[in-house]
Amino acid sequence: MSTFLKVQTASLTASIIDFSLTIICVQILGFWYILATILGTVCGATVNFLLGRNWVFNSKASSIKSQVLKYAIVWTGYLLIVTSGVFLLTHFVGINYLLSKVVTTGVIGIPYNYFLQKKFIFL
Repeated sequence: MSTFLKVQTASLTASIIDFSLTIICVQILGFWYILATILGTVCGATVNFLLGRNWVFNSKASSIKSQVLKYAIVWTGYLLIVTSGVFLLTHFVGINYLLSKVVTTGVIGIPYNYFLQKKFIFL
């Protein structure tokens, strides 16, 4: 259970960075919400990887190259799912981009990220 709580804390930290950057890019810099979603997700993923490797799973003994490659594979899937979900919900359903991002990340966060990080990336 301790690992699960650490994962959630790391995820929350990464999400705060992700959403903050997304909001700044859209509201202040005037970026298209899809580009802002991608930029936020990239920064959040970087923070999440570093916290996962160094704090949550304490897997510094494993090769960082191997972990980065595995994380990139998982993260690419996550990026495609989140970006697609945000676009579909915002463009076709008419939901605000932030709510679309909350819904999409909320639906896939634990079943996708937690299990793949624990069982595949940070063994």
